[in-house]
Amino acid sequence: MSITTRTGDNGETSLANGERVSKDHPRVEAYGTVDELNSFLGLSKHYLPDYEREVVEEIQKSLFRLASELAKGEQFIRLITEDDVEELTKIIHQYEEKVDLHSFAVPGETLASAYLDVCRTIARRAERLVVHLSKHEQVRPEVIKYLNRVSDLLYIMARFVEGKHIRPIKTREL
Repeated sequence: MSITTRTGDNGETSLANGERVSKDHPRVEAYGTVDELNSFLGLSKHYLPDYEREVVEEIQKSLFRLASELAKGEQFIRLITEDDVEELTKIIHQYEEKVDLHSFAVPGETLASAYLDVCRTIARRAERLVVHLSKHEQVRPEVIKYLNRVSDLLYIMARFVEGKHIRPIKTREL
C-alpha cells in the first residue's frame, strides 16, 4: 500500500471517520499543529536529561491521542481525561518546588531550553486553534485544558533545564 493516494491533490483530506474536509479546515489546522508540536517535542527530547525526556515522551503519546480525537477518530483511542490534565498539573507542581520564577525569561539560554520554548509556543498556537474550533464545533474541555497544561509544563521545564532559576536547597544550621 502506498502513502500516495492522490485523494488530497485537490486540497481536501479525510478525517478519521471518513468525512472529507478542506485542508485549511479549522479542525485540520488544529490537529496539524498538535502534530507539529509532537514533532518538535521529538527533536527537543534529544537534548534533555533522562527524567525530562521521559515526561516529554509521555506527552507525545498523549498528543497522538489528542490529535486523533481532533481528527474525529475518538472511537479508536482512549480520550484525554481530567486525570491526564491532573497528572500534568502534578508534574508542574513538582517543578515549581525546584524552580524560582519571579518574571518571564528570555528564551535561548541553552539549546535544550530553547527547544522547549519553541514547543511551548507551538502548544499555545495549538491551544488557540482548538479554542477557535470550539466556537464552531464540539470540542471537549479536557482537550483545551490539556494543551494549556502542556504549555505551562514546557515553560517551567525550560527554566529548570537552564539551571538559572533553581531554588537553592536550604540546609539546617547546626
